[in-house]
Amino acid sequence: MKRFANLKRLGFFTRLLDEAPPAERYRHAAEQIVRAEKAGLDSAWIAQHHFHEREGGLPSPFAFLGYVAAQTSRIRLGTGIVTLPLENAVRVAEDAAVLDLLCNGRFELGVGTGGNPSAFAAFGLDSAQRNEIFARNLEVVRAALVGKPLDGGDTLYPQRPELDKRIWQATFSVAGGARAGKAGDGLLLSRTQPRTKEAPKATLAEIQNPIIDAYLEALPPGCEPRIMASRSVFVADDRAEAMRLADIGLRRALPQFLKGGHARPGETLEEMITAFDTHVGAADDVIASLRSDATLERVTDLVFQAHSVDAPHPYILRSIELVAEKVAPALGWTRAAPAVALAG
Repeated sequence: MKRFANLKRLGFFTRLLDEAPPAERYRHAAEQIVRAEKAGLDSAWIAQHHFHEREGGLPSPFAFLGYVAAQTSRIRLGTGIVTLPLENAVRVAEDAAVLDLLCNGRFELGVGTGGNPSAFAAFGLDSAQRNEIFARNLEVVRAALVGKPLDGGDTLYPQRPELDKRIWQATFSVAGGARAGKAGDGLLLSRTQPRTKEAPKATLAEIQNPIIDAYLEALPPGCEPRIMASRSVFVADDRAEAMRLADIGLRRALPQFLKGGHARPGETLEEMITAFDTHVGAADDVIASLRSDATLERVTDLVFQAHSVDAPHPYILRSIELVAEKVAPALGWTRAAPAVALAG
């Protein structure tokens, strides 16, 4: 039986996409993270999205994680990601420092270039310059966290130099993997990526393993790798029930999937599951499916999300339990003692 020897930590991820009004979305997501902590997971991650509620339901990640921090005590809380080009870098450092203090050092700062082009326009920015703005803002965030003087001579209060070792960079590209590695940051890999016209049938591992190669090659000597793969995982007690919900959710998600640059899948549920890079079914089905993903042999962290199945809230709560109880232990994850550190 294939087990992933490098897998150290298990996390839950949400883009806050429950089919509900905003306040209820936030309550559901908080309940899901509380359930993840109760199930023994090591981390919980949330995404930031501006304006487009079908892509993600949360523009204010620090406010939300402060709310969640007050309801949890052990689980680590991360941003996956803050869309750094759309933020004021000093304010990101301030919010991150305060949040980390309030949650007793449980915060992980994931950043990326992200963002819909129209979102950049709303902020008065050019999406074509996202990489340049990202690099500049990340440099300011690092300087602020460790207490270096900012323009004008001021320094951050409160300073939180420990957070400089808990930065993660999300990327779709080999160049982005090398950038994260060179900085000694963690690497965040997506649950799915559009295929190229040249390789329309490429597996996710064939796309992401070169990113990992570039990351590891650029990592400074002695720097411990932190490689996180997000994966779409939905587990139900009954396979037929899982497939019924997957059929509803994936078809509902298809327009947004196509807008993201993905090729149109076939009409059958099996074709859609493959196209969406989704692992779905009863526990044994999902274990077998995840074992076929060669990327996961190399990651230190596996983070699972219910997107794009996006089953009703009670089913997501149960899926979290089943992943922790049955799926992840079969892959090599061990429920850790309290106070797990991600940096190292």
